[in-house]
Amino acid sequence: MRLSVRRIINSINYRLIDPLTGRGAKHGASKTDFRKTHRKQFSILKGTYSTDEAVRLAVGGEFDAVGVLLRETLIHHGLQKHHYVIDVGCGSGRLAKPLSEYLTGKYLGIDVVPELINYARKLVGRPEWRFQMAEGLTIPEQDEKADMVCFFSVLTHLLHEESFVYLREAKRVLKPGGKIVLSFLDFRIGDHWNIFQNINLRGLGNDSQPLNVFISADMLREWARHLEFEVEVIKDGDEPYVPLSQPLEFKNGRIVTDLAPFGQSLCVLVRK
Repeated sequence: MRLSVRRIINSINYRLIDPLTGRGAKHGASKTDFRKTHRKQFSILKGTYSTDEAVRLAVGGEFDAVGVLLRETLIHHGLQKHHYVIDVGCGSGRLAKPLSEYLTGKYLGIDVVPELINYARKLVGRPEWRFQMAEGLTIPEQDEKADMVCFFSVLTHLLHEESFVYLREAKRVLKPGGKIVLSFLDFRIGDHWNIFQNINLRGLGNDSQPLNVFISADMLREWARHLEFEVEVIKDGDEPYVPLSQPLEFKNGRIVTDLAPFGQSLCVLVRK
């Protein structure tokens, strides 16, 4: 079958010109720039909602209930009142606000969206706590200072290479025996698969939405081996296991009073 001139041109563009020039990767490259994508997403939210609504939606909604759940998760995994917590991807203070009711120790929150950092700083009202812009894949702290570093809904938006580098950086700032608490998306979990099917596949080419990146438990175990972490626990996101000190009330009217599922799957790593 003879190819038309147009099909020949398209084939040359796809197989030769685009790979050489990077032209075909324009949208993909933009989508993998997590700083640009998150700032663009927040700009869109600001144009649609009030500031208070925009900053809460920017971190995924259910601001109050999920914030308490995040705090309870850290406490369940060993956070003590005097500890030093580093919150990577602190957003608008969803964790920091309820954490301020418990933690007497130091806190550092970093994020890539300056408006969210400023909002979190004002919301929490703890002048001794630090809220700073994230620079690259680094954590602005000296070696072996922190008791716990958390990555909630952070590795879900990074390339695997970036996640590995960030975990290596977290190891640097952790004290021996300190912990990383991270959340991740896993294809095995039904709600997570729905994210892939309904958001990832339908959002191809839409560079205003952050990436949703999936990680397997086996991958985390292998990363831990190379980084010399001990894997304390890996929990599926749909398993109720986080003990609650207060009921969680969600906007749909659902109330959780005993054990709560985390939603995303969870992994705790311990620095040897």
